[in-house]
Amino acid sequence: MHLPLQDGFGRQIDYLRLSVTDRCDFRCIYCMAGQMRFLPRQQMLTLEELERLARLFVGLGVKKIRLTGGEPLVRPGIVGLSERIAALPGLRELVMTTNGSQLVQLAKPLARAGVRRLNISLDSLDPVRFGQITRTGELGRVLAGIDAARSAGFERIKLNCVVMKGRNADEVPALVDYAIAQGLDISFIEEMPLGDVGRSRGESFLSSGAVRARIGAHHALLDSPEHSGGPARYVRLRDHPQTRIGFISPHSHNFCATCNRVRLTAEGRLLLCLGHENSIDLRALLRRHPSTDQPLIDAIHAAVQRKPLRHEFSHRGEVGVVRFMNASGG
Repeated sequence: MHLPLQDGFGRQIDYLRLSVTDRCDFRCIYCMAGQMRFLPRQQMLTLEELERLARLFVGLGVKKIRLTGGEPLVRPGIVGLSERIAALPGLRELVMTTNGSQLVQLAKPLARAGVRRLNISLDSLDPVRFGQITRTGELGRVLAGIDAARSAGFERIKLNCVVMKGRNADEVPALVDYAIAQGLDISFIEEMPLGDVGRSRGESFLSSGAVRARIGAHHALLDSPEHSGGPARYVRLRDHPQTRIGFISPHSHNFCATCNRVRLTAEGRLLLCLGHENSIDLRALLRRHPSTDQPLIDAIHAAVQRKPLRHEFSHRGEVGVVRFMNASGG
């Protein structure tokens, strides 16, 4: 048994966001540019390397792994990889973030494989606007995927909405009503300034406080102390207590002091903070040491000690990190 991961500020690291691909079948305007160049396949971690790193991190005390991308469900072999990771001794739960486009076919296999919870991105309920935000997505396919997920037996399903002023902020009440009708949770996320997407992020920034006020005009909100192991703060609806509303607020309500996460990109870079470029190359170590884990364990421990105290996103979200979100692990 190895020493658990703890950074230089005493924060326990027990949550790994593991990106299985930088590719996606959508081109969401907050995530990437319209024309993207993706990693050559030989630069991506193999399924075996992803599984090996998951095993190492669980051995170092990680209790929760979230599979991300890009879009994780476009990676061939994702169901089998999920099953092998879910079976790792010591892992409390395997969860996934997806755009929902492949769930009609894959929701049941993923649930059988051991994925316990899903986060599904849903930024609009208007088909035309949904197409504008995702550039290539079809709303009907995602809604059908949500229906498939609801019947597949996951412990919990949460919708994720990146709120943008002038784009979809007026739909906040309708998205809450949809979550209530479907018996789902929903989180509203302040846009994160990763990558140059061809526009000023500040133009569309809307704080979580403003989103909460829009919801509060329609529903009585009750603060909740519960958490899901990530950065969201939650409220419940007095008249619909089965639905949980989350707010992820990297700008207006900094959550760095309790950060318990690191991210691993599809090319094997261990990102210590979403808002910084500092990272270490675990792919090189994996391939240099195919049969011994100690060099990787030592490198991970040393890297986590250098995890920054906090990100440096500007209040209005202008670009501070050139890396796109799809290259950062969801």
